[in-house]
Amino acid sequence: MKFDMGTQALTKLMSGSRTSSGDLGTLIKQLVQAAQPLEGKFNGQGKVAFDSFKSRSDEITQALNASLSAILGGQSGMEQAFGSGDQEQGQNAKKQMASANFDAARFSGSR
Repeated sequence: MKFDMGTQALTKLMSGSRTSSGDLGTLIKQLVQAAQPLEGKFNGQGKVAFDSFKSRSDEITQALNASLSAILGGQSGMEQAFGSGDQEQGQNAKKQMASANFDAARFSGSR
């Protein structure tokens, strides 16, 4: 199995996650605004649930953004790990090539 991830894959993923975070907050605010015409139309438990969502919309937005922030932190850590792993692999290859005896591997010679 071959795992080949381009050098920019995690950078693009983090950029998309950042954009999603901003979009998510905007969508929740739009949802609250879209629900405004329904205010006062509920009774009982429906009214309690509606009022609770409306009053907690900022808290919900913050919780979702905090979750996305944690995801971004994980993506950043993965990017650093992959980057340092790639550099270490290149350094190890150079070190091994420098210490290899390529003359001993020659197949030509006089008999």
